[in-house]
Amino acid sequence: MNCVHTKDEAPPPHTTPSPVSPTPYTTHLLTDADAFAALAPDWRRLYGNCAAATPFQSHPWLHSWWLSYGGSARLRVVLVRDNSGRLVAAAPLMRVRRPLPALVPLGGAISDYTDVLLDDEHGPAAADALTTALAATARTALLDFHEVRPGAAVEQVYDRWRGPRRRVDDSVCLELPALPLEELITRLPSAKAQQRVRAKLRKLEALGVHRRIAGPDEVDGALRRLIELHRLQWQGRKVTTEHLQTRFGDHLVRSVGPMVRSGTAVVTEFRLDGEVVAVDLTLMSPRLAGGYLYGAHPRLRERKADVAVMLLDACTAHTRVADGGPDTLSLLRGNEPYKHHWRPEPVVNRRLLLARRHTAPLLAAALADATARARGKELLLRWKERDGGGGS
Repeated sequence: MNCVHTKDEAPPPHTTPSPVSPTPYTTHLLTDADAFAALAPDWRRLYGNCAAATPFQSHPWLHSWWLSYGGSARLRVVLVRDNSGRLVAAAPLMRVRRPLPALVPLGGAISDYTDVLLDDEHGPAAADALTTALAATARTALLDFHEVRPGAAVEQVYDRWRGPRRRVDDSVCLELPALPLEELITRLPSAKAQQRVRAKLRKLEALGVHRRIAGPDEVDGALRRLIELHRLQWQGRKVTTEHLQTRFGDHLVRSVGPMVRSGTAVVTEFRLDGEVVAVDLTLMSPRLAGGYLYGAHPRLRERKADVAVMLLDACTAHTRVADGGPDTLSLLRGNEPYKHHWRPEPVVNRRLLLARRHTAPLLAAALADATARARGKELLLRWKERDGGGGS
């Protein structure tokens, strides 16, 4: 059932404030795209000091996204620095007017998680300073954080917020522990299911499918092959149309090269008979890895190769906890039935809505819209179930 769960949460009136840090902070509001581009070294250091960060908060991803998707929105990046000038907190936002005046995170619909960055070494003091700066920036707009993963840094801002605030359920992500594939196979519900997966691995080996990781200088070409193979595999079938747009391809090629060089992305090519027949893009962060997008030639399925098993086998090679890798393998957004074969844990992202006292009507309007949309999805699902999955 799709429904909106909210909690009527006024800030606790007697909350004890965090201890005042002896380090003073200064805040800045960055509105220029060139200045945002120049921020890359500072952003990279802050990203590395924020354990909650996902790859969608990396500077190459966000800056490239802005170049492809910023459009008519206005850039609003809130920065907090300590007295040495070191960047200790950042909120990558933009100001939009529709459907409501709001400050929303960069990254948009093609990003599975949104968040702010907080330097873990500065603890609550950095969160206090960022919360104050966000409240000052959101004078006439709603703060609307979509797709917030549980444990995200922005939850610290939410906990400190002094105005009206609400939590709303957002997308479901399915997550697995970061284990070798052989250990994931043992999670399957029956010995027969385990045998089937092992047989599929033997089939891939018998076919002669080989994989190799693309080097930094090879990434651009590999990504262009990924996009073309993705288009080919979905030809004549329902597909996420944005993945076929030029702006999306430009964003991937522009962002992933720097991410590969910094260790926040891995591009893997799969070859059969000397030809690249599949390409996978896996995004990486200290705690989480996720297969973001792939393209596979229909010839693989024609030769009875199980592409899902092939990709999962490759992805688990990047998540060796014993070697300091992430502890979570995310299947990212989507509750598709095939993902449940591996018995993943469903993790619900949240949408965090924060307002000032005088902008509370904006929050109420956003909440009403979210409730109406969720109710519409629920009714559509019921109609499809009653219709037996048919209908036009």
